Amino acid sequence: MSNDQLKIALAQIAPVWLNREKTLEKVLEHVTKASNEGAQLVVFGEALLPGYPFWIDRTNGAEFNSSIQKKIHAHYMDQAVSVEAGHLDSLCKLAAEKEIAIYLGTIERPADRGGHSLYCSMIYIDPKGDIKSVHRKLMPTYEERLSWSPGDGNGLVTHPLPPFTVGGLNCWENWMPLARAAMYAQGEDLHVSIWPGNKRNTERLIPMIAQESRSYVVGVSGLFRPEDIPDDFPHADVMRKNTNETLANGGTCLAAPDGSWVIEPIVDEEKLVTAVIDHQKVREERQNFDPSGHYSRPDVLKLQINRDRQSVIE
Repeated sequence: MSNDQLKIALAQIAPVWLNREKTLEKVLEHVTKASNEGAQLVVFGEALLPGYPFWIDRTNGAEFNSSIQKKIHAHYMDQAVSVEAGHLDSLCKLAAEKEIAIYLGTIERPADRGGHSLYCSMIYIDPKGDIKSVHRKLMPTYEERLSWSPGDGNGLVTHPLPPFTVGGLNCWENWMPLARAAMYAQGEDLHVSIWPGNKRNTERLIPMIAQESRSYVVGVSGLFRPEDIPDDFPHADVMRKNTNETLANGGTCLAAPDGSWVIEPIVDEEKLVTAVIDHQKVREERQNFDPSGHYSRPDVLKLQINRDRQSVIE
């Protein structure tokens, strides 16, 4: 490959639902596989570790003070990721050994917010194995708000991954114009979006973001099928009774800076796909439009970002 090129891997997998250790084993396997195929970056879906809260709209999740919801949520907390507790140490070690960068969607249970609330966090690990950002989703979507807490702007940052500058957003954050603008303004030319799954989320939005930003745009989704409901899930009988169809069918894809497909949406299968992307294509498309450069008007329009990590104490 030339100095203008980067090989990336998109890992569309189902979690071992709400089992942190077994799902992490699966993630480690796919990181190794991506590295063996020569990838320098591998991306996984939103909330993959340990899984998305699909039970909410299948078990009357909005019922207040429900013993069912309390038990399931406590189980979810038990399986969530605590960076401070070292839950990602093995993944960081593998990233360093393989010299590969990783974007991973997690459910985080952070100590800096008391240790008992959950956040949908997109974690970037660099090729040296260091966690460089933990982006907590700014606004959980719809029923997610019954499980996840709103995040903050601390993780709205980009990272050098030569020859690209990479950044990312969780799921419907990618619909937020100012969140996208925050990433563009930091030189992002490889945008990573992660999703719990479903082609309907990615097939139109990913090419649009690519055209708007004149960047490569990755969309990586997960999968969730009725057979993914484990026996040890609290009230698995209720969940199974109300789940007869696939709830997340994937939709992993990659668009070029002109909005054309590099990888069209992949559905209904676990798959690791790779692609070589070329920075020259970014530079070509920026010739006529650069949203934060020659086609911006900072004297008229500006964005203010608060990157403070939220806390109840100072």
